[in-house]
Amino acid sequence: MPQLSVDWAQVWDVVEKIGIAYLLAMPTGLIREKQEHGIGIRTFPIVAMASCGYMLIFTTGTASDLLSAQSRVLQGLVAGIGFVGGGAILKEGMSVHGTATAASIWNTAAIGASVAAGRYEIAVMLSVLNLFTMRALAPLKKRLDSSGGKNSGAGDIRPVP
Repeated sequence: MPQLSVDWAQVWDVVEKIGIAYLLAMPTGLIREKQEHGIGIRTFPIVAMASCGYMLIFTTGTASDLLSAQSRVLQGLVAGIGFVGGGAILKEGMSVHGTATAASIWNTAAIGASVAAGRYEIAVMLSVLNLFTMRALAPLKKRLDSSGGKNSGAGDIRPVP
């Protein structure tokens, strides 16, 4: 029977990175939840954790093998999260809703991947700017929607006549 050997330093590194990805995604999830969107406090942290986890799977091996594997995983994440985000976009008549939520989901995946790569500065910046965009720019968007000729609440995309 093979002997199980645990590298506790590696275990704690993984726990730390997944925890950081989770925490960086939580504020966006909270904001979306408070705004009563269907995608919120559970989805955003899970996307960040999963993205981080997938990237962390390939942390050992030769440099060229590692880079190649991580590149393929990242390509899959970008495509897969795009599909998940596409599920957040709703079309009602001539209005489209959910594009900002879909983009935030995609951004949250990038947060998780950044943490996995040890690029915390990127992860923090993505998180902060996503929060700013979703929170601080929401009132501006509402004003523009109501005064700019868009249908009230029409989302980010206006149909072309």
